Amino acid sequence: MAVIKIEHLSKSFGRNQVLKDVNFQVDKGEVVCLIGSSGSGKSTLLRCINLLETPSGGQIIYKGEDILDEKHNIQEYRTHLGMVFQQFNLFNNHNVLSNCTVGQIKVLKRSKKEAEETALKYLKIVGMDQFVNAKPRQLSGGQKQRVAIARALSMNPDVMLFDEPTSALDPEMVGEVLKVMRQLADAGNTMLIVTHEMEFAKEVADRVVFMDKGIIVEEGPPSQVLVNPQHDRTKEFLKRTLK
Repeated sequence: MAVIKIEHLSKSFGRNQVLKDVNFQVDKGEVVCLIGSSGSGKSTLLRCINLLETPSGGQIIYKGEDILDEKHNIQEYRTHLGMVFQQFNLFNNHNVLSNCTVGQIKVLKRSKKEAEETALKYLKIVGMDQFVNAKPRQLSGGQKQRVAIARALSMNPDVMLFDEPTSALDPEMVGEVLKVMRQLADAGNTMLIVTHEMEFAKEVADRVVFMDKGIIVEEGPPSQVLVNPQHDRTKEFLKRTLK
């Protein structure tokens, strides 16, 4: 069953059309990895799905309704999506625990007690429960990203969106974040991940979607797209990437 379905989605910035008639869906419990060169439209697609960017055309169907319809409550829709950014986007003046509770209290109207219990549960899952009183400046990049993941999970989203979550990290910190993401995939979380980590995509994804110049060129299981691609453009991209 589709959690999110994209139909004929397009996005232009001025005369530059970044997304061209994109159609795909993410099913409940599925892990989908979006791959492609920089500028292929992957991050823009993710930002359109959570409406950080407004699509120029098409539909985003969530639970049977087009959320681009004017009557739809965008803020309410966004509460069902967990977003993890490249640059963590933590509140520097809040400690780790507060970073993971403020959204729950303000947006979901949870009590402080319930919000803290939920936050601690997910901070434990990502291995950051011993840092509850630390401020972001006291953490490494990998630790910050794990807090950002816990913060997103604390909102109990239907789908987790990851926009190149390891690209801002030092190489030795990439592993700790990918390990957490593997655990989330194993636990059955619905995840849509923009990534350059091909080995991770091969291991974890149920489906890999290759984008180029704003269109979906090829999609399928990792064993097909990453091991035996059908399209020349996919082959060319992987030859450069999988050295």
